[in-house]
Amino acid sequence: QVQLMESGGGLVQPGGSLRLSCAASATISSTRTAVGWYRLAPGKERGLVASINRPGNTAYSDSVKGRFTISIDNVKNTIYLQMNNLQPEDTAVYYCYFRSALNGNTYWGKGTLVTVSS
Repeated sequence: QVQLMESGGGLVQPGGSLRLSCAASATISSTRTAVGWYRLAPGKERGLVASINRPGNTAYSDSVKGRFTISIDNVKNTIYLQMNNLQPEDTAVYYCYFRSALNGNTYWGKGTLVTVSS
């Protein structure tokens, strides 16, 4: 069982920045298939925001390319999402996930709310 805890959400004005963190309770460097972030906005389906697979390749949704950056601190077992130039359409609950290479399970955090508003 892997527990994930997100933090860093909040209220920010358009054009502002936030950094989300996701602390994992287990080693993620060598046991992951992939880690990343999804978001769920009001009235919309959950969508993948960014991910890193085991070799370290990153992927981003078209809507956040060039503005968001995903990274991992393998010592702290923490996944980050740096979000720059935030826009109102980025308002959502952001969830991190970890897909285990050991058992194939996907674990989820409880989410952190990001609100972009003036």
